[in-house]
Amino acid sequence: MNAQLSHHVADSVATVVIDHPAKRNAMTAAMWRALPELLGTLAADPRVRALVLTGAGGTFCAGADISTLRESPEEAQRLAVRAEEELAAFPKPTLAAIRGHCVGGGAQLAAACDLRFAEQGALFGVTPAKLGIVYPASATRRLTALVGPATAKYLLFSGELIDSERALRTGLVDEVLPGAALDERVAEFTRILASRSQLTQAAAKEFTAGRADRDAYWSEQARTGDDTAEGVAAFLERRAPRFTWTAPAPHSERDDRRPALQEPS
Repeated sequence: MNAQLSHHVADSVATVVIDHPAKRNAMTAAMWRALPELLGTLAADPRVRALVLTGAGGTFCAGADISTLRESPEEAQRLAVRAEEELAAFPKPTLAAIRGHCVGGGAQLAAACDLRFAEQGALFGVTPAKLGIVYPASATRRLTALVGPATAKYLLFSGELIDSERALRTGLVDEVLPGAALDERVAEFTRILASRSQLTQAAAKEFTAGRADRDAYWSEQARTGDDTAEGVAAFLERRAPRFTWTAPAPHSERDDRRPALQEPS
C-alpha cells in the first residue's frame, strides 16, 4: 500500500489518518508536504469543529521515513517543522489518538496537537540523539512546555522510549485508555468539543499558547457575538446551547491565528 494521509469528516469531527503500514506509519517527504495543505482545507470547512490525528492499524507514527534523510536532512526537517507549525496553528481543537509507537516525527506531530489520548502500551520517544540531528527549536520548546525541562532533557538526551503511564505522569499525554476503549473515548470527547463554543476554544487556544496581543480582539468578539447570551439562556432554560460563532476564514487570518509562541523572533 502506498504511503498516504487519508481523512474523513463525520459528526463535525475531521479525522486524519497517517497510513504507511510498511514502515509503521513513518512520514515520507510527500506526506509531510501534503499535511499543511490538508489542514488548510479542513480548517476552512465549516462542517469541522474539531480534528483527530491518528495512525492506521496498531501504531501512531514511527517518525520520519529515515530514507528521506539521506538526500537532505535540512529539507526533511524543514518539511516536518512546517507540518508541525500548521498543526499547532489549526484554529479548532486538535486531538492525537495514539496507539503503538509515537516516536520522533510522530511525537513531534502529537505534541503539536492540543490534546493527546493514548492506548495503554503505547510507547513514546524523541530520538534525534540517535541520529545526530538537532531537534527543531519550535518542537523543543513545545515539548518542554508540555513535560517540563527535566523530562524534555531525558527524552532528548537519551532518545529512550517511555511507556504510556510515564507519559501520563509527565504530561505528555492527557488520558490513557485500556485496549479498545480508545476509539470510544475519542469519539465521546470530540462530540463534547464539537458541542462547545468555538469562540471560547479559539480564544483559549491563543491565550494558552502565550499570545498576549489580542486581548482586545477577543473581548470585542465576545461583546459583539451571540455565544455568551446563547450560553446563558440555554443554561437558564435547561437546554443544549446552539453556539453560532465561527472562526474567520484561515486564508484571511493566517498570520493572526498563529500563536505568538511559534512566531520567529
